[in-house]
Amino acid sequence: MAKKQVAEKELAAKTAELQGEGGRLTEKETIESEADSVSIESIKSSLATPTEDFDWDADEKVFGNYNDADRKKFEDMYAGTFNQITKGEIIPGIVVSINNKDVVLNVGFKSDGLVSTSEFRDTPDLKVGDSVDVFVEAPEDANGQLILSRKRAKTQRSWEAINEALENDRIINGFVKSRTKGGLIVDIMGVEAFLPGSQIDIKPIRDYDIYVGKTMEFKVVKINHEFKNVVVSHKVLIEDDLESQKVEIVSKLEKGQVLEGTVKNITDFGVFIDLGGVDGLLHITDISWGRIEHPKEVLSLDEKINVVVLDFDDEKKRIALGLKQLTPHPWENLTADIQVGSKVKGKIVTVADYGAFLEIIPGVEGLIHVSEMSWSQNLRNPQEFLKVGDEIEAEVLTLDRDERKMSLGIKQLSSDPWQEVAAKFPVGSKHQATVKNMTNFGVFVEIEEGIDGLIHISDLSWSKKINHPNEFTKVGDVLDVVVLELDVDNRKLSLGHKQLEENPWDTFETIFTLDSVHQGTVVKVTDKGAVIALPYGVEGFVPTKHMVKEDGTSVKAEETNDFKIIEFNKEAKRIVVSHARIWEEVKAEAVAEERNAKKKEAKAAVTAVKKVKDSVEKSTLGDLDVLAQLKSQLEGEESKAKKG
Repeated sequence: MAKKQVAEKELAAKTAELQGEGGRLTEKETIESEADSVSIESIKSSLATPTEDFDWDADEKVFGNYNDADRKKFEDMYAGTFNQITKGEIIPGIVVSINNKDVVLNVGFKSDGLVSTSEFRDTPDLKVGDSVDVFVEAPEDANGQLILSRKRAKTQRSWEAINEALENDRIINGFVKSRTKGGLIVDIMGVEAFLPGSQIDIKPIRDYDIYVGKTMEFKVVKINHEFKNVVVSHKVLIEDDLESQKVEIVSKLEKGQVLEGTVKNITDFGVFIDLGGVDGLLHITDISWGRIEHPKEVLSLDEKINVVVLDFDDEKKRIALGLKQLTPHPWENLTADIQVGSKVKGKIVTVADYGAFLEIIPGVEGLIHVSEMSWSQNLRNPQEFLKVGDEIEAEVLTLDRDERKMSLGIKQLSSDPWQEVAAKFPVGSKHQATVKNMTNFGVFVEIEEGIDGLIHISDLSWSKKINHPNEFTKVGDVLDVVVLELDVDNRKLSLGHKQLEENPWDTFETIFTLDSVHQGTVVKVTDKGAVIALPYGVEGFVPTKHMVKEDGTSVKAEETNDFKIIEFNKEAKRIVVSHARIWEEVKAEAVAEERNAKKKEAKAAVTAVKKVKDSVEKSTLGDLDVLAQLKSQLEGEESKAKKG
């Protein structure tokens, strides 16, 4: 009864509290609810009042005639009707109801879960009773609601399937959603993967859009777990299939076998042909008997052609193919009237350093060597004479049908100018020639077309020292020349330019005599000396030790001074001069004159002493003291003169 008393006390206290509040309310004051305003009296009347016969100790008795064992049994049965769920796990749920906003799922928990209908767009046929896997985001939020997600469940299941496919090298299906830079975007069970353009097919793909909207098979080649990136490949599936086909195809190959193939790729060096699972290379030289600059001149992508197997490698699975071998060699069609000495016409197809190739008919070419292009011996570069595409006539010089070789000549179409050279260009005759080429030792000139000659560097000038012909002339200049030597058999013509004038060194020999002094200007200073410009356009050389001036310094560039000729060589055209020799000789002459003057003074003193001695011998004895004194004086002067 203690509990009953406690309850009655609480009820009385609550009633008193409400009455106190009611006493403070005015007549118009009320408490508003959602529907109506009720008075304090209504609230009082709604309070439950305890009944007299309520048993407040019923919880301490065996209620409902259940013993402890039955109570435990029923509690376990009740607890077993609920599932224990954990945040982050994926569980199955039964669709209970569907409305425009949510799908209600029974997951066996104390409350149902709601999932947005937007997560079921891929299942338009969803109905009540269907089982769906969902992800538990939270067993209970702030409002006590169970939070589920079908999208996250699908994503996690997809990641598990993708990882399992990578680990076990399994094939998975995917839907190509769209094109992106460098490849395609593929939907694999709700996860977006990247399909690079190079992994779409074994052949280069030029239009990616044709794959958009298709469902294809793929293999997972890479997964970045940090960024949730997946890379897939369709090409590896094709390669796997082709590998087995390659083995079968290569095992049946034979040299000379003709196969049909498709042009798969075109490069500068050849064409790759798809033979139905295995590729072969058709080299550019095996496409046509004639010369071509690029395979695309003959073939195009995706073109079907017949090719012949030239060679193959079982281990490396390399196959060499030929196209031109399916047609007869053009040399077999070369007419019999073409013989040595025949005139032929064609087009220049190649120009090299050693000559040019003339194509007479497609696949038949002849070499025009550089020496057969012109009678001129000065022609060194065929590109100066011919260029690709020129249509010319030539003469057949040699012909070997078995070896399929032919040499041609162009100069043979005109007469040999050297047959008349002796009459037209005798030794001593004077002509004008054009500078064609220069070397370290001379200048090559052309007197007329086909007649070349050489002017040696030593025959360019009488007076000027030339280190290289380009100091004297340049290509294209016209020079007056005289024929010095003529060798018709060896086609050699020696010419001179300086010989058109008299040798000035005959005159220089009389002007620049030894020890003569001339004014000169320093043109260039070197380690060994300097070059001096002397009168009449002549150059001389002054050695370093002869460049010293009287004050100890040396002559400098562009300085003008007097120089003495110390060497003149007419044959070698060499003049050696000295500046130091001028003042050194003047100084030496002054020293010599001073030395001669002193010698004369000493000689006069000796003569005087001798005269005194002679007079002393003739003197008397009385004069001996005086003479002795005079003798001593003279001897002192004589000794002094000798010392001086």
